[in-house]
Amino acid sequence: MTETEQEPAYVPARVRELAGAGPVELVWRNEAGGLTFRAGERYLKWAPTGSGRDLGAEAVRLRWAGRFAVVPPVLAQGADQDGSWLVTAALPGTMAVDDRWKREPATAVRAIGEGLRALHEALPVADCPFEWSAQQRLAVAAELRADPAEWHAEHRHLGTVERALELLAEVPPVDRAVVCHGDPCAPNTLLGPDGRWSGHVDLGALGVADRWADLAVATWSTGWNYGPGWERALLDAYGVDPDPDRSAYYRLLWDVS
Repeated sequence: MTETEQEPAYVPARVRELAGAGPVELVWRNEAGGLTFRAGERYLKWAPTGSGRDLGAEAVRLRWAGRFAVVPPVLAQGADQDGSWLVTAALPGTMAVDDRWKREPATAVRAIGEGLRALHEALPVADCPFEWSAQQRLAVAAELRADPAEWHAEHRHLGTVERALELLAEVPPVDRAVVCHGDPCAPNTLLGPDGRWSGHVDLGALGVADRWADLAVATWSTGWNYGPGWERALLDAYGVDPDPDRSAYYRLLWDVS
């Protein structure tokens, strides 16, 4: 969530130390308590201990992906008893959910689709050391035991993790293996002033998987951010026909894992 331009009331001590004397702006807060701040031309991500977020894993993925695609350069990463942090250089552009792009959803959705296709084409599957397969995520889901009350409305009627895992037990055949973004929601594509994609952020789950693991969630997120009716435009920009079965499968997997 975007905050006001005033300095936020809570800035973790480590973030303040890393930011130095200049001002810091809270630009994002996630549901697990993670915070992202901007300090000049740097972004500082903070994940409190117990949040389940591994910023060290994200740093490793960014360094690898940065050899092939436009992602934030890693400047520093570390952890202590209070949490972990990741410092990256700012990329040109603004999030696809910036107020301007919310007023121009056709431009934003096209950029997200084209950007996701470019990312999938650029990252080499054969050289990728990271996995995000359905099988791996199902194993995580069985351990995680996500609260069904926190699932999206279309899945809450399932009632239990056990029921969801039953439905997910038969994994669809892979349409095309790519190195997936891992969190392809609209805010994680950046757009330049010309309305074209300019980079990708938040790659903490990046890994090899069926491209529909990304596409299902990217299209889903258009409804959350721009309203109904934009899914087909994203798929057209990516260059693929709709796949309702794989989309339904990977959206449920997203909720439980």
